[in-house]
Amino acid sequence: MTQAIQEDDRPLKPALKRGWRQRCPNCGVGPMMKGFLKVRDECPVCKEALHHHRADDGPAYLTILVVGHLMAPLIVWFFVEFRPEPMVMISVFTVGCVALSLFLLPRFKGAIVAIQWSKYMHGFRKA
Repeated sequence: MTQAIQEDDRPLKPALKRGWRQRCPNCGVGPMMKGFLKVRDECPVCKEALHHHRADDGPAYLTILVVGHLMAPLIVWFFVEFRPEPMVMISVFTVGCVALSLFLLPRFKGAIVAIQWSKYMHGFRKA
């Protein structure tokens, strides 16, 4: 097992950290995203090809999972504790859910692309 760790030239943990920060999983300097969710074809710094990724619906599913598990108990607690007016509750939690979703979605996409890069999945080949 230690031999496999030594041979791994694309360790997962640093790649995940770089992907979460929306940076190139190879160099950690170049921006991975061209827009909000559009992944660049290659890193502008190290020229690592990133167009092989297949993130698809994974980031959306993870975002829904995390936002739902964080906000649902908070909504119940807030309602039981404070008994706010329905429109106040709808307004506050709609803004909270949207803001958290917009924060998490590109970060999950970067992390999924980094996992695929690290594990040589979907066309990310060894050089």
